[in-house]
Amino acid sequence: MTPLTAVFAVIGLIIGFSKTSVGGLAAIAVAIAALAMPAKESTAAILAVLIAGDLVAVRLFGRHVDWSLLRSLIPAVVPGLVLGTLFLAVVSDEVLRRSIGVMLLVLVGLQLWLGRRRRTRPPRTGSEPEAEGGGPSRADHPLTSWITGTAAGFTTMTANAAGAVMTLLFVAKGVEKARFIGSFAWFFLGVNLAKVPFSVGLGLMSWIDVWRAVLVFPVVVLGGFAGRALVRRMAQHQFEIAVLLGSAVAAVALVVG
Repeated sequence: MTPLTAVFAVIGLIIGFSKTSVGGLAAIAVAIAALAMPAKESTAAILAVLIAGDLVAVRLFGRHVDWSLLRSLIPAVVPGLVLGTLFLAVVSDEVLRRSIGVMLLVLVGLQLWLGRRRRTRPPRTGSEPEAEGGGPSRADHPLTSWITGTAAGFTTMTANAAGAVMTLLFVAKGVEKARFIGSFAWFFLGVNLAKVPFSVGLGLMSWIDVWRAVLVFPVVVLGGFAGRALVRRMAQHQFEIAVLLGSAVAAVALVVG
């Protein structure tokens, strides 16, 4: 096993775990990849591993998906992917690395702020579009879905960091934990597969990346089962505190590195 493959084994374990527990943890894997190899190349190299993690998450949580929620987001993702592709085509590795770090720091800050609000708001357990007893919130406005979808497309194309963007919307909507993870799984499986032709077109993705993902797939599966086991036993906010701290450290390393 080469040193880079060993690094990606760790990345695969983190991604597998994050896909079935708290998605923000994947930010650490993104940062590790960007530090281990050129930033642009890392976005494509980690993509194949992310798809492997998505497949595991769909297998374990896919039945909990909320399709009505995803239908409002998917059309807006494509413009974000296009914008992200254009950004990748013109920026240098150093600018991209620092951009990833800044994006992660901003998203961590937003998650910390929303994390405080989440514990004061009861989760919605049904598939109704509005909470009982109140009118539509800002999170339910169609424009919110379009902004979130476009931002998710851009951040996932440039930094594989759309999980934090999606978390903001899902938290604001009060999505219940199982629906949260199941909807994440299907959304990112589709989005990450859609990113493949863009990455290939930019000359960033090759069969080596696919083969590396195949090699580390067993640890992705291991991480997925570990994430599912732990998320059943621990409070969500306990995961989030650890994940946000780790994401902040990784983001700072990218910005100053």
